Amino acid sequence: MGIFKLDLLQIEEAGHYRRLREISSQSGPRVLVDGKETLMLASNDYLGLCSHPAVKQAAEKAIKDWGTGSGASRLISGNTGIFRELEKKIAHFKGTEDALIFSTGYMANIGLLSAVADKGDVIYSDALNHASIIDGCRLSRAQIEIFPHKNRDHLESLLKKGTPFRRRIIVTDGVFSMDGDLAPLPQLVELAQSYSAILIIDDAHGTGVLGSRGRGTVEHFGLDGNVDIIMGTMGKALGCFGAFIAGTGELREYLINRARTFIFTTALPPSVVAGAIESLHVIEQEPQRRGALWSNVSFFRTGLQKIGFNTLESATPIIPILIGEARKAVAIAHDLMKDGFFIQAIRPPAVPEGTSRLRVTIMATHAHEDLERALEALEKEGKKHKIIN
Repeated sequence: MGIFKLDLLQIEEAGHYRRLREISSQSGPRVLVDGKETLMLASNDYLGLCSHPAVKQAAEKAIKDWGTGSGASRLISGNTGIFRELEKKIAHFKGTEDALIFSTGYMANIGLLSAVADKGDVIYSDALNHASIIDGCRLSRAQIEIFPHKNRDHLESLLKKGTPFRRRIIVTDGVFSMDGDLAPLPQLVELAQSYSAILIIDDAHGTGVLGSRGRGTVEHFGLDGNVDIIMGTMGKALGCFGAFIAGTGELREYLINRARTFIFTTALPPSVVAGAIESLHVIEQEPQRRGALWSNVSFFRTGLQKIGFNTLESATPIIPILIGEARKAVAIAHDLMKDGFFIQAIRPPAVPEGTSRLRVTIMATHAHEDLERALEALEKEGKKHKIIN
């Protein structure tokens, strides 16, 4: 028996085994999987910018101008002018003094938290925060206090006990990626200000989606200028790749000197950076995309609830369909794929035991008739597997 065979068998027996599924071609919300056309309902490309002609054209031009890679980290020789252009545009978009680009959202959170917190500090982290936040907290060497999901009173009780620490940091997702619900940002801002804590928000799934201009969770709640540090990605609503930290100019300089995931990583390809610049321009110039997205979200969530599915507290394009048992969630996702619908089953450790679910993500480019067909398929499978009556 191989070194990991027993571990893999145990993972499979628990219903947690994962396999990579190859997509052979993609055209908007339709993809080819194993030669079969399916409707993509699992992508974070919320606005459909991944295939936007202007975004692709900007990326193609950057390849011609700069080549396919950066060749080194930005502190060595990979710091082309196009990076600074994107950082300034992100800072303007987010309403902050400045911003710094990272290679991924995971690397941004790990680099940020391990740089701003150390021994003698404390981090207060929501129980359902993303894995990158959890790992960043662990690497920071700070004391970690976990508060129950969105529980303001419990967080305040922890803050009241936290006077001996040098820095107190509250960190939360803006949009929780598995439940699709929103952080209680107004309450967190109030607590951070009352107890002199730094507030960090991971706005990966809010950027480009929430707020009247798509500027994210902070704009959605009307709290511009009240959040100390904002993390976001270019790999979701912006349809590209990479991530950023937005805050003060001082924070940017500090991270350049202390964030190991920035210092020791090859810079993003210029084509990705150019695409993200154009995506921000499209978000500002084409608000109708956001309108189409929210119309689709409302239509689909209402349809699911009428059928009888539990969509938890979702208030975003991320719509969970609670199943419970991991094997059943996998079986339903498998049947839906055979019916032509790409929906992923989410299981532990991504979610707590007993809360496995189907995770649907809606896009602006979905047609209502396709969403209607998906609702019909979900109703059929829900009844077949005894999730709904």
